[in-house]
Amino acid sequence: MSDFDDDYDIRTFAAALSPESTDDRPRADDETAAWIRAEALGFHEAAPDDDAVGRTARRLVADGRVETGVHPRDPREGALDGDGLPVATFESFVESLNVGGGRLIDAHLISGVTVQPTHRRRGILRRMMTDDLARAKSAGLAVAALTASEGSIYRRFGFGVGVRERTIEVDPRRASGLLGDPEGGVELVSRDALIGLAPEVFARFHARTPGSIDRHEGAWNRLLGRERPDGTPDPAVRGAVHRDSAGTIDGYVAYRLEGENETHTLVVLDLVAATDDAYLGLWQLLLSVDLVTGVRFAGASQSDPIGHALVNGRALRVTHDEDHVWFRILDTVAALQARPWAADGVVTIAVGDSLGHAAGTFRVTSEGGSATVKRAAVRRADIELDVATLGSLWLGGVDPVTLAAAGLVRERRKGAVQTVRAMIAADRPVHSITHF
Repeated sequence: MSDFDDDYDIRTFAAALSPESTDDRPRADDETAAWIRAEALGFHEAAPDDDAVGRTARRLVADGRVETGVHPRDPREGALDGDGLPVATFESFVESLNVGGGRLIDAHLISGVTVQPTHRRRGILRRMMTDDLARAKSAGLAVAALTASEGSIYRRFGFGVGVRERTIEVDPRRASGLLGDPEGGVELVSRDALIGLAPEVFARFHARTPGSIDRHEGAWNRLLGRERPDGTPDPAVRGAVHRDSAGTIDGYVAYRLEGENETHTLVVLDLVAATDDAYLGLWQLLLSVDLVTGVRFAGASQSDPIGHALVNGRALRVTHDEDHVWFRILDTVAALQARPWAADGVVTIAVGDSLGHAAGTFRVTSEGGSATVKRAAVRRADIELDVATLGSLWLGGVDPVTLAAAGLVRERRKGAVQTVRAMIAADRPVHSITHF
């Protein structure tokens, strides 16, 4: 069997623009352009032209993304790799993550992972992932995170689902409004106004929501209709804001109407609320739009309050439910000490990790809302789990009792799982509205 390095050349580089790039007409450098085209191929997107590649490169540069491309050492003439396109892509960048209690830490985000079908089963993904995680660990980052197109790939690398999301649909004709009347008021605004105010509102949401990941450059373009794939603004995007009783904007929604005549579906593109009143007030508006037979929101949390707020809760349907953010602990001590703790207690946790980054037995002592975590030399820990399961329960987004019932947490001291459950409870529902 040939050695991987004999067959492939792995190139890791910072996304960059060409010296010929201008503000009005951005251009990617050659290596970044090849990477962007290969990623588009991997996700079954239309082949981007030079203008689209340039716009994408500008966003990647703004985010400080690091790209990895895998190239055959013996490219075939006439094949795409013979034209300089990598046969696999991978990228990473750093954004802040709310771990609860308003505490923000840097998280290593992974995206753009593709392998061409002609090069599967050759260890390419494993090599890209293990190399990248090792770099992140060496850089002092405590956790990596990703969102996945497929749900069966990343647990083998130590990632566990820490945040789930739902798509909900509400029939406004059946809902009959809200049970209460939220404070403040709403008003319609232009798309341009949304673009200006959205980052500040999101920053407030981000600061109060455990599990939230800060937004990257491309997210704003897509969610607010600032830039469609052809580079033009989306004229169909509409917006509204919520103001609190003092007149301060504390929430906004961007949406689009789909359909015709009297059968429109109102599709929520982005709904960001820094207060509970803002969230309910924006929903009150959405349920009041004329000629709408359904309101669809793909960014709802597992514990979304709107179903309880409706006069007729049966007007709400959950139409989709899936994993959203996967966490991979790289430094167990740093990750556990970073987050707040809800109850005082002591528990020892044995963590298995085939890559070695998070492995060991740790004594967690929580007191006064914080924890001290130290490696422990004990014959048997109170609970045992692998690093992927640790990623799932880390922020309190998944109940350890549920994970124990699934066979993923093994209790070695009676009552230890309940102790952990009380200690790791989140101060607010764990949620993220950032895709990457």
